[in-house]
Amino acid sequence: MIDIHFGDNLEILKGFPDASFDLIYIDPPFNTGKVQARTQIQTVRDDEHGDRTGFQGRRYRTVKVGTKGYADTFSDYPAFLEPRLEEARRLLKPNGSFFFHIDYREVHYCKVMLDGIFGRESFLNEIIWAYDYGARATRRWSPKHDNILWYAKDPENYTYRFDDIDRIPYMAPGLVGPEKAARGKTPTDTWWNTIVSPNGREKTGYPTQKPLAIINRIMRVHSNPGDRVLDFFAGSGTIGESAERLGRSAVLVDNNPEAIGVMARRLGFAQPRFHGIDAPPMAPAGDDGDLFTAKPPTPEPS
Repeated sequence: MIDIHFGDNLEILKGFPDASFDLIYIDPPFNTGKVQARTQIQTVRDDEHGDRTGFQGRRYRTVKVGTKGYADTFSDYPAFLEPRLEEARRLLKPNGSFFFHIDYREVHYCKVMLDGIFGRESFLNEIIWAYDYGARATRRWSPKHDNILWYAKDPENYTYRFDDIDRIPYMAPGLVGPEKAARGKTPTDTWWNTIVSPNGREKTGYPTQKPLAIINRIMRVHSNPGDRVLDFFAGSGTIGESAERLGRSAVLVDNNPEAIGVMARRLGFAQPRFHGIDAPPMAPAGDDGDLFTAKPPTPEPS
């Protein structure tokens, strides 16, 4: 079951009872001071005025569908986050985990705040999500990573399903022998994974959408089938899709109508329940015309 709430997440969180969730993941605005936006386009066949060439030399014209975005700036970022992080701790079950996704600009301040809320002993990992895509800086080392902080409510009692960790190739397979090379190795706290492909079927057109592969890894390892998970900066709804794929329930919260529209279309196959809005706006399909279809994703093997 997926529940999607529209409104101020702080007020909505206050309405949930204590110890309601097994896993909480959030990807809040990073306070970059910029407007985060992504333009959606469609391509239509136009042999006379086309601006791009497609299959078998056919010409296509690019049509702008619209732009999704939000202002990523807060005058007092810690004051905005702190009451929401306190609610997150209250809402975790005794063996629950909290994952906080942020970038290098704010991670230091946020970690100090989270240490104060959860206790320093509850901090278990800083995961670095490293990717290699986009423009390169010419006056400094190009920043190509995000930070994910993992806190356990009880550092002596938390879910960690080691056998469900996806394995990755050895960088030097010849040094470990054929058996180990075939099995692969478990990742460290640095996760190399591309961003959501601008041309892939996973994309929703929503700014800051995170890859399903990253979220699936967290979901598989840090929750059990049937568990209830929460994302109160839900954005494009990746947590919801991951939960549905892997047999968990999800509660998603966002106050951006565009985000609600994207989630309504992306998660329509799961028939989510909506709260705080009667008829969610439906986001347009992507430029391939059938990005989100009303059918469930192929189940992953258990």
